[in-house]
Amino acid sequence: MSGAIPEAEREALAGEYVLGTLEAGAARAVEAALPQDAALRAAVERWEARLAPLAALAPPEAPPEGLWSRIEAALPPAVAAPAATIVPLRQPAPARPDLSGLWRGWAMGSTALAAGLAAFLLLRPAPEAPARLMTVLLTQQDQPAWLVEAEGGGLRLAALNPRPVASDRVLQLWALPPGATAPTSLGLIPPEGRISVSPGAITPQPGMLIEITLEPPGGSPYARPSGPIQFIGRLAPATGS
Repeated sequence: MSGAIPEAEREALAGEYVLGTLEAGAARAVEAALPQDAALRAAVERWEARLAPLAALAPPEAPPEGLWSRIEAALPPAVAAPAATIVPLRQPAPARPDLSGLWRGWAMGSTALAAGLAAFLLLRPAPEAPARLMTVLLTQQDQPAWLVEAEGGGLRLAALNPRPVASDRVLQLWALPPGATAPTSLGLIPPEGRISVSPGAITPQPGMLIEITLEPPGGSPYARPSGPIQFIGRLAPATGS
């Protein structure tokens, strides 16, 4: 049913599936449709390739001591497997999952995220450019909110799920290189939640802190943030790109 879903929205649905932000039922429906839906499968593969480098940004953590024993204790007792059932060799072809209903319900609740993911697709340059740096800006609750990609001296930012901002406030983007004592303003973020910073404004480098603050109209009146930090992340090499 890939033809029933507009291309840009299918890309966004695939992106949300790869990010793991779909509800469980929607994720299962997408997973069931993948074997039969070549267009959806290709979109998921593109997003997996694009976002795989982000996995390297998180340092590995060992599970807490005793975790596995607690998991085993919580599992129900093992039961004997039922006797095997002989089935004919020829099985009817499985019904192709219909994603049209899923798409309509998902689209009504995910328009903002679809726009953010589609925007990130459009902002991303061709892969022949030099090595990339990437990060995900997180909320104070460690929820992913923005994708940031630095390449060729420039920087691109796109909202994963644009959040409303009070009419008397704006979001301002900042960069703090390693060893610097004050961040550099990269400008105000438009309401649509995406911005491109031209080469020369900063020199992106590993370890550079990227943050978004809440500021009065027109931005911070100082050469530094005046409002609270809303989202933050640190650039790291996009290995495997």
